[in-house]
Amino acid sequence: MTTAADFNGNMGGGGSGAADAVVEGIHYATGEPVRVRIRGGVIAAIEPMAQDEIGRADGEGRERGGGKLPYIGPGLVDLQINGYAGDDFNTLPFSPELVVRASRALWSEGVTSYYPTVITNTPEAIEEAVGVIAAACDSDERTNRTVAGIHVEGPFISPEDGARGAHGRQYVRAPDWQLLERWQRASGGRIRIVTMSPEWPGSAEFIAKASASGVTVSIGHTAATPEQIREAVQAGARMSTHLGNGAHLMLPRHPNYIWEQLASDELWACVIADGFHLPESVLKVVLKVKGERAIMVSDAVYLCGMPPGEYETHVGGKVVLTESGRLHTAQNPNILAGSAQMLLWGIRHMLRHGIAGLREAWEMASVRPARCMGLAAGQGLAAGAPADLAVFERDGDRVELIATYKDGEKVYERQRGDKRS
Repeated sequence: MTTAADFNGNMGGGGSGAADAVVEGIHYATGEPVRVRIRGGVIAAIEPMAQDEIGRADGEGRERGGGKLPYIGPGLVDLQINGYAGDDFNTLPFSPELVVRASRALWSEGVTSYYPTVITNTPEAIEEAVGVIAAACDSDERTNRTVAGIHVEGPFISPEDGARGAHGRQYVRAPDWQLLERWQRASGGRIRIVTMSPEWPGSAEFIAKASASGVTVSIGHTAATPEQIREAVQAGARMSTHLGNGAHLMLPRHPNYIWEQLASDELWACVIADGFHLPESVLKVVLKVKGERAIMVSDAVYLCGMPPGEYETHVGGKVVLTESGRLHTAQNPNILAGSAQMLLWGIRHMLRHGIAGLREAWEMASVRPARCMGLAAGQGLAAGAPADLAVFERDGDRVELIATYKDGEKVYERQRGDKRS
């Protein structure tokens, strides 16, 4: 599958522990066998493999012949993760060690960069949460490389039922620039995304200031009018948070805030493609309309990665995680209690239903979000890009992760016999 090799010289970059290596496999986008050379944490070269090389045994003695080469793709980039495998970024108090643990656990999902997401709460609680995430980054270099920024989802959202989703009504408030500055100081300048609703007076001014400071403003949990959506885009809003979710159950046929965001060429559209949050028809429409600006997010809550069963949560009370992977409230199975699946699940869902091919589905979860946020990983699988890689097997719509590289360092490798559905 992979081989390590010594090279003369060093291209620089990458983090500590970044090694020179060679990764061989099928290019996710072209379908051609390639050899990815890694030096100093970046991709030094991508070379085509000759046919007579494919059948040889690799440096670890595993046979690669018979079409058994794995696929190689860019590492996955998730703009919205609330927690993972029991570790929650929104249940206070939590420690820097929790953030480090969660960040490392996400490598087993192929995630090489992500934005821990802090949702609507009191100003003090949000300040504490972003401060702990910052402390984790300061204390652990590999976590600092994996956390690309912090996403603050709220509290500047709609107070209306439906649009507000599961966010606590008592904590919702109007946009406050001084408050965002306070949180930014606590985060060490790491807040990179703010989800808000432009229905509040003064929203355009807030958006303009946030955008000028380097924060991506994303429209979400909104009851804004089409005119307010357009004004927000003109002020600098660049993204839509989980478009189609966090919305009223009933909307006017047209106009409404979903149509308006779809029609805005400037907005990148994030969607949850777990098969529970949006019908396949909606996913198809978003892809057709948004094209290269359609992005996949997990919006995973901390129960993602946990076994099926009933759980008690701080938001929503008792919830049930079913065998099928759906998370709903115990009181009403028709009401979702968040997402419990990661980006790999979403990629499989897109492939299974023919919504997208491998290249598009994979790029929705890797290259596109990186480009949206201006990350170097937006270069994709190319010479000069960070060596953030996901190595995987594919059989139809089944995609199984084998290994993850962060800045050229192998940070995860699947153990033999470890299969995921």
